[in-house]
Amino acid sequence: MPSFSISTVLQVIVALGLLNVWLVRVRSATSYRGGNAESLKDEFFKYGLPPVLFYVVGVLKVGSALLLIAGIWDPRLVLPAAAVVALLMVGALIMHFKVKDPPIKSLPALLMLIMSASLCALAVI
Repeated sequence: MPSFSISTVLQVIVALGLLNVWLVRVRSATSYRGGNAESLKDEFFKYGLPPVLFYVVGVLKVGSALLLIAGIWDPRLVLPAAAVVALLMVGALIMHFKVKDPPIKSLPALLMLIMSASLCALAVI
């Protein structure tokens, strides 16, 4: 039986956030979409990224989310999954800056970066 700690709570928040964006709201417009994009795929287009990157990032984020959930039972999975998410969130912040989004649009990526970095730190302690 896994014990519930701050790490477990962060794992669930990050994982559910990623799954929500990439599986539930992928085709929805939100107030946080970069460059006034109407969908997640459109957001990648607004950033000027190649279409294949949408799929690569999607697999990395959904895969990392699933690993974070599995990490509740096998903590060895948490560090690599959280590190991938943290790196992807740095990229997301760079893209928001690239298209000159107002800072509020970067808030979800910043919060996910902070939580993922915290998970990395907790995993190595």
